[in-house]
Amino acid sequence: MARIEYAVSEDDATGDAGAAALAPLIERIVAERGGLLNLYRMLLNSPPIAEGWLAMGTAVRHRSSLDGRARELAICRVGQLNGATYEWEHHVPIAKREGVSDAQIAALTAWSESDAFDDRERALLAYADTMTRDVVVPDDVFAAVRAHFDRRELVELTTTIAFYNMVSRVLVALGVDLE
Repeated sequence: MARIEYAVSEDDATGDAGAAALAPLIERIVAERGGLLNLYRMLLNSPPIAEGWLAMGTAVRHRSSLDGRARELAICRVGQLNGATYEWEHHVPIAKREGVSDAQIAALTAWSESDAFDDRERALLAYADTMTRDVVVPDDVFAAVRAHFDRRELVELTTTIAFYNMVSRVLVALGVDLE
């Protein structure tokens, strides 16, 4: 259950936060995300934050050169590690569309003990785990991920993991409800 009120109701995209002021931003969110998810309904309590979030999320999800399979595997692992059910529920279907198998989804909790992941995926998951749990990434973990991703992809993978750590922390702290 949400810990504070959503700025915009599910049925009425005008809410009490000022329809005229929010309408252009709501239109951008709907255009870029296909709807007004509860996460954005919460973020609209602060329009500047919602606007910045949208820009960063769009860059990470839709303008990155990182392949969708790698991106979604990282996002699902971060959501899982942080107990962000909302994030997990929203991204597992996307991960499957991007080629992550049902077996990999099922094995994600104990990925290091599973043969469902190749060397590239294992390096990515170790990187996501370390960034999420420890923040400081040891040289051996970074060397393993660097062997599979070029410089741009490394920046984009790092940013994806960092951004979705922020996403999961906001979702959990504010109790954003699943749609």
